[in-house]
Amino acid sequence: MIMPRNSTAQAAGRLRIIGGKWRSRQLPVIAQPGLRPTPDRVRETLFNWLQAVVPGARCLDLFAGSGALGIEAASRGAAEVLLIEQQADACKMLTKNVQALAASNIEIQQQDALQWLQRGNARAAAYDLVFIDPPYDSPLLPAACQLLEANNWLADEACIYFELASNQVLPELPANWEIIRGKKAGQVSYHLVKRSQAGDA
Repeated sequence: MIMPRNSTAQAAGRLRIIGGKWRSRQLPVIAQPGLRPTPDRVRETLFNWLQAVVPGARCLDLFAGSGALGIEAASRGAAEVLLIEQQADACKMLTKNVQALAASNIEIQQQDALQWLQRGNARAAAYDLVFIDPPYDSPLLPAACQLLEANNWLADEACIYFELASNQVLPELPANWEIIRGKKAGQVSYHLVKRSQAGDA
């Protein structure tokens, strides 16, 4: 976990945890271009979809930003949550919030998400649940999807969640990924994918 000193990150809003052991806790969120926490109603729908998946899961939150998705998963019983975020100030705020929660199941790494995925999974265990919420109108989403599959980051029947602007075209997904849920809320389109083991699709 990154343990920055002398943080200068300033809070510009609040994030409310919806369910689990930290339910109703509010955490500060910094003002940063492109940082837009997943709305409450979207998170509520998503975690209703995932209620049988999250407890005990190993979770990866790419482009973590405010940490809304990963922290919510940790609150609801995920065994491990790794938050990947490139921006230093966002990582400082994430670290403050994780420390305030005394969340021993959350780790933070300040990394470029695509570079991190490119190195491949050196750990024995893969991820059961992955959240992908990059800046809209960027090429990061399709690249992240392909790297997750190609570099052995995923458990055989992993679930992958991604968000994009509602006017964006869905990315091309690996052949063994199937979209099982999808909705729109305002300017957001969000989807849940189920992976089958490569070759079983």
